[in-house]
Amino acid sequence: MSEQPGTAMIMAAGKGTRMMPLTASRPKPLVEVAGTTLLDHVLDLLRNAGVGRIVVNVHYFAEQIEAHLATHARDFTVAVSDERDLLRDTGGGLVKALPLIEGDPFFCINADNWFADTDEHALHRMAAMWDAERMDVLMLVVPTERAGNTQGTGDFDMDADGRLSRDGPKRPRPFVWTGIQMLARKVVTDPPSDVFSTNLFWDRAIAQGRCFGLVHEGAWFDVGYPEAIGLTEAALSGD
Repeated sequence: MSEQPGTAMIMAAGKGTRMMPLTASRPKPLVEVAGTTLLDHVLDLLRNAGVGRIVVNVHYFAEQIEAHLATHARDFTVAVSDERDLLRDTGGGLVKALPLIEGDPFFCINADNWFADTDEHALHRMAAMWDAERMDVLMLVVPTERAGNTQGTGDFDMDADGRLSRDGPKRPRPFVWTGIQMLARKVVTDPPSDVFSTNLFWDRAIAQGRCFGLVHEGAWFDVGYPEAIGLTEAALSGD
């Protein structure tokens, strides 16, 4: 693919249950790690990659996220997908937001992970790898042994061509999804209900051999729960 997607969907509607009590009075994307909110960390990632349009879904403390996004109006064209009436989970959130998302494919990013890039930007590498003839989903993954603050179980297997799978009984797997993916618009279709997970879209793509992975070369940390913040900050500072 010669052109990078210009739009990214940021998943920011969740209740942040794992992050309690830090999310008792604010949404998880506004929790800070190393002095920067999780949302700003994602926005920095997108800005540095040249993404100009963001679509952000909101539900829990939605007004706080909207106010925060307003401070970035010069950096991005911002569209808000309002889920105040119903929290739709990740799959349902994508379906609702799709009319606001421009371009095909597009990035989709969770706001509870922390990335450290190498010399070549991870999103640029994803765009370069994207092949619409072969793939509908491209996930940025990290080897399980390099996945910070996880339990070491892994999410996916990967074959020599980069195809992802997770068939068979639950067991340790060699790659963890980082929370960043590229999606073809045609993936976001045939929802079973208003509320469902993106696992449905992934399973369809895996079954068709159209779900691929790209290994992230930098550091990555799951910062979805309070204890992970201190662990991540210590790792970033070299302690």
